[in-house]
Amino acid sequence: MSKQVPIVDYLVLDGDQPHLEANACAECGALYFDRRNACARCGAQSFERRALAGSGTVRAFTIVHRAAPGVKTPYVSAVVDLDGGGVVKSNLVDVEPDPEQIALGMPVQMVTYVAGTDDEGTEAIAFGYAPADASHPENGA
Repeated sequence: MSKQVPIVDYLVLDGDQPHLEANACAECGALYFDRRNACARCGAQSFERRALAGSGTVRAFTIVHRAAPGVKTPYVSAVVDLDGGGVVKSNLVDVEPDPEQIALGMPVQMVTYVAGTDDEGTEAIAFGYAPADASHPENGA
């Protein structure tokens, strides 16, 4: 297997199942993917890493028809409410970019995939969300 690196810092590839991790405020539990000096909700300055669920539901989505050169369109960009807490913006995969195929509240499951490979063979691993009832491997990385 070639070397793999996550495309974002909060995607964890170690262990049995790839997952997202957030910085959770030790006082109020607010979740952040980026580094914080203080919690935007309560002002506390102590955080701990928290693994987030790989499943959730679609809160909002849009079908993107225009993108940077080399990015295949159309694709579905979505906001996903994660089971157990947390919200993430990501692309929906394994679904037709057709509003008739996507529904608010639709259950989804995180999947990973190779976004690119560098000259040394290192794979950049990205994540997206696929319909939970679709037949697909749990993680394609």
